[in-house]
Amino acid sequence: MVLLSITGLFRTVLIILGVIVLLRSIGKLMIAKRNVDEQERMNRELNAQRRSMEESRKNFGKTTVSKISKADQQGDFVEFEEVED
Repeated sequence: MVLLSITGLFRTVLIILGVIVLLRSIGKLMIAKRNVDEQERMNRELNAQRRSMEESRKNFGKTTVSKISKADQQGDFVEFEEVED
């Protein structure tokens, strides 16, 4: 009886340790994946910023005329009154 309970206890401890090690390794993998995704996002933003800067340098000093759409011309007009002090 005592031998069976010792082996059961040992087996339970090993299972618990195995689960802990497994969860820690999965956690480290998830952190690594998050870091890689964050680095890729930062690189995309940096490349977009560089492209924008190159485009603005290329068009520096040039004049462009853009058409204003009807939707942009509509707005709320407010009538102002002079207030006497």
